[in-house]
Amino acid sequence: MFNVNQLITKEHANNMSPIVLAFIGDAVYSLYIREKFAFSSDLKSGELHKLASANVNAVSQSALVIKLLPHLDEEETGIYKRARNTKKGTKAKNSSIADYNRSTGLEALIGFLYITGNYNRLNYLLNLEE
Repeated sequence: MFNVNQLITKEHANNMSPIVLAFIGDAVYSLYIREKFAFSSDLKSGELHKLASANVNAVSQSALVIKLLPHLDEEETGIYKRARNTKKGTKAKNSSIADYNRSTGLEALIGFLYITGNYNRLNYLLNLEE
């Protein structure tokens, strides 16, 4: 059952697989990017999809996380590194292994902040890219 009011404690989230956190973070980041473009333009859905796809990929997310790293606290850096270094069940498709690993770390961090309800911090970090 979907319940946006049910948050997970940091302890519980820290015990989750980093790949599961990345799974959630991927969806959250995709929605963030889609909303950003949809709300700031009057483009048609096909054009919005192209813009979103150009931003929601391992290469773009890897570049973003490099910009964000100096702004992460110790806990956030640990979450990022744990996911980045975790063995993945899938392989990089259109990116280097390094980009894919960094993007997985970013997605896990986004997933962690989202499921623990730290929306202010999540918004702050995602808005640093602008």
